[in-house]
Amino acid sequence: MATSSRLNAKIPEGPLQDKWTKYRSSVPLVNPSNKRRLEVIVVGTGLAGASAAATLAELGYKVKAFCFQDSPRRAHSIAAQGGINAAKNYQNDGDSIYRLFYDTVKGGDYRSREANVYRLAEVSGSIIDQCVAQGVPFAREYGGLLSNRSFGGVQVQRTFYAAGQTGQQLLLGAYSALERQVGMGTVQMYTRHEMLDVVVIDGKCQGVIVRNLVTGEIERHAGHAVLLCSGGYGNVFYLSTNAMGCNVTAAWKAHKRGAFFGNPCFTQIHPTCIPVSSEHQSKLTLMSESLRNDGRIWVPKKKDDTRNPSQILEEERDYYLERRYPAFGNLVPRDIASRAAKERCDAGYGVGPSKMAVYLDYSSAIERYGRAEANKNNIHSPTDEQVRALGKAVVKEKYGNLFDMYKQITGEDPYEVPMRIYPAVHYTMGGLWVDYNLMTTVPGLYALGEANFSDHGANRLGASALMQGLADGYFVIPYTIGSYLANEIRTGAIATSHPAFEKTEQEVKDRIEKLLTINGHTSPEQFHRRLGHIMWNKCGMARNEQGLREAIEEIRTLRQEFWQDVRVMGTANEYNPELDKASRVADFLELGELMCLDALDRNESCGGHFREEYQTEEGEALRDDENYMYVSAWEYHNDSQWELHKEDLEYDNIKIAQRSYK
Repeated sequence: MATSSRLNAKIPEGPLQDKWTKYRSSVPLVNPSNKRRLEVIVVGTGLAGASAAATLAELGYKVKAFCFQDSPRRAHSIAAQGGINAAKNYQNDGDSIYRLFYDTVKGGDYRSREANVYRLAEVSGSIIDQCVAQGVPFAREYGGLLSNRSFGGVQVQRTFYAAGQTGQQLLLGAYSALERQVGMGTVQMYTRHEMLDVVVIDGKCQGVIVRNLVTGEIERHAGHAVLLCSGGYGNVFYLSTNAMGCNVTAAWKAHKRGAFFGNPCFTQIHPTCIPVSSEHQSKLTLMSESLRNDGRIWVPKKKDDTRNPSQILEEERDYYLERRYPAFGNLVPRDIASRAAKERCDAGYGVGPSKMAVYLDYSSAIERYGRAEANKNNIHSPTDEQVRALGKAVVKEKYGNLFDMYKQITGEDPYEVPMRIYPAVHYTMGGLWVDYNLMTTVPGLYALGEANFSDHGANRLGASALMQGLADGYFVIPYTIGSYLANEIRTGAIATSHPAFEKTEQEVKDRIEKLLTINGHTSPEQFHRRLGHIMWNKCGMARNEQGLREAIEEIRTLRQEFWQDVRVMGTANEYNPELDKASRVADFLELGELMCLDALDRNESCGGHFREEYQTEEGEALRDDENYMYVSAWEYHNDSQWELHKEDLEYDNIKIAQRSYK
């Protein structure tokens, strides 16, 4: 496995704060009449895809958009409930573009690219303006200003929100913009279509092969550029907070056609999820990080304490995040909160039937809000019942749908008893490597949102996923794509009869035929579950050299077994979700190996990548900046054969330090 440096991030020259402004003023442009002759393909219509498709169509490009759901409204972006960050400083609490930039780089444990992160912070305010103009119903203060709340890893309030359904409301805004273009005929929308490969002609990406999931028909679509906005790959762990349809196929096919994969081992474990209740479970449910604003996390001070939490006195409770990290308390970044919960449970202080959970308690918040409301309403000497009723009303307004969801799933009322939470796989910071223009190593092929690696380093701060998706789609790609498409006018119309389309389509059909004709004894679901066990146990919240080496061999064996024993019911020319599942699991079986290879290669701990061999005396992640301050960009060569390329990370505007939230 050789290493080399063939990567050019194409970061503009000049001071950090001037790079994006200067870039926008000098980037090549495409004149309006030429835009009508250029076709852009957008794969995925969540926040990144819908915003990109709508904006590019508004600019005059011909756009084709594909999603595997029956409507773009079902994109997994709706699951980002808590909020979206922006450096507006409405609270006058010291926020700024630089502070958002600094918090994001520090939160990512100094493993992200300075120029991209600063640009993200720079355009964050414009995202809020755009969404307000679209009618997104952000929460507001009494005086009419948009309301903000806190999220992990920061000491200001910069998170804009719409109750506990921010992602859904933002997606409806982007969806409205997209549907407007569909109605005008500038966007052709293809629902229930899944991209199964990209077509590369003369070194440039010029199309995709897709499958109509309803009829089974294989289709060819040509474009002068292809934008992959297909989300992350957390479902490689089987149990995750991702929707069950989320997969890596679009990004993985691009990877096998030459797009380097960046930092695949950087996976985020979210600390605020409903614990696993059964080994037959197929999905986990996320309770928004926004709940850590007002909820206090604790475990009993006594091991194996089975008492009802209401019977455990205050002095018998260990508010361990507040104890360990007094400066940030319950709002430490996700990787730190997750590892701390695991440590307490592993030490025997876990709660609930499984003992793999901690409490998230709202009794203090209800009390605090209740007394404040009593004062507002001039209620002197309120009773405890009045205080609780007033406090519950405030909590209900802020988080009501989240509390309702918890009660529906667990049967317990979180207004009355503390929620039980435990970490679970959530977001993937890794993804296709992209340069400053968001272009992959394949010319004409771009990756946006969670599908790329660019902005979050080794750990994403809460409420930054929605920010990145909309920044990429609304405000970055509309500019950067011009630097490529300005030269594509000469290409002219791209014929889908080109031999490259013929060859790629045949390869897709051959793979489908192979899956259908193995006629083994094991369902795709069972293989997926087994892969998930390997990944979670040996490449999850904690990793070590021995476990990773074992995982690589186990995954290779499992993949071999898959191609000999998988059983896919039905045929190719029909609606066949089993076939869709098998195809996606096959890709996960390859990705899993690369994730373990990447984790094995990175002999340090940073952010969500926690190698047990590399930690401080206090159990915190121990980075090795001298040897590992780079992006791992993997080039695919053949089965189980990758070459590592390194993009060195340089920090000219931030002082590198060991992360501390104490």
